[in-house]
Amino acid sequence: MSRRLAAIAALGLLALQQGMPTAAAKPSRIVSLNLCTDQILIDLVPRERIAALTTLALDRNVSAIADKAKGLRLIAGGAEEVVSLDPDLVLASPIAAAPTVDLLRRLGKRIELVPFATGFGEIRATVRQVAAAVDEVERGEAIVARFDAALAAARSRAEKHPEALVYQVNGLVSGTGTLADAALKAAGLANQAERRHMAPGAKLALESVVVMPPDLVVLAQGMHTYRTVVSDNLRHPALARVMARTAGMELPMPLWLCGSPQVADAVSLLAAARDRLPTASNSQ
Repeated sequence: MSRRLAAIAALGLLALQQGMPTAAAKPSRIVSLNLCTDQILIDLVPRERIAALTTLALDRNVSAIADKAKGLRLIAGGAEEVVSLDPDLVLASPIAAAPTVDLLRRLGKRIELVPFATGFGEIRATVRQVAAAVDEVERGEAIVARFDAALAAARSRAEKHPEALVYQVNGLVSGTGTLADAALKAAGLANQAERRHMAPGAKLALESVVVMPPDLVVLAQGMHTYRTVVSDNLRHPALARVMARTAGMELPMPLWLCGSPQVADAVSLLAAARDRLPTASNSQ
């Protein structure tokens, strides 16, 4: 055996002795520290390979996989909690759970940082990244293919583009460069937030909605989903009057909060709402 081959064999043996996977090993104790990676992971691998998802996975107000996640271990994401699971792969966001990720790196754990997707191309890239990390490339490509097919079926090819506004608790709107914006445009709708020159996460006073209502008001939450002061804008009589004289709908946040293939379902719902709209005076 050559010195080079002997060195490679020795490194492989050392990795096994330390409980670390070799390059050929499929991760079998995968921990996800982010709701968005929860949603991608659960469709990529068998349940027995998932060591834990986040507690948000069961929250129907934000999660698209609440039913699928039942029975799986759920964690808050603290470092001690993750270490106790002895994961061989941890999926995390580049901007969240930084202390936990830092400690896990120092312990030699394998970390895959998965960026948040804000467009359809990024959704495909994210699915492929996670699929490669868990060694399920073919399954990942199948998911991307189903996503593209669902998106193609849902896309509107109408020439007119009525305006819509995604309105949330505390007056938040979804501006240009968000998943909601991409879904609106794919559904044949113009995002009024763009005409208002509003950035992602900007706030819009209810008075402004009353003065310049869109053709379609898209509520990101139901009026009574959150019983807090910051959601009072959704229960205000002024918004009710706007909704009475213009079209409105509720677009379930779990379908578009994360950059996952469920966004295609959001496009389908928006396209159906767009097709029910009468010709509006401010359509483009």
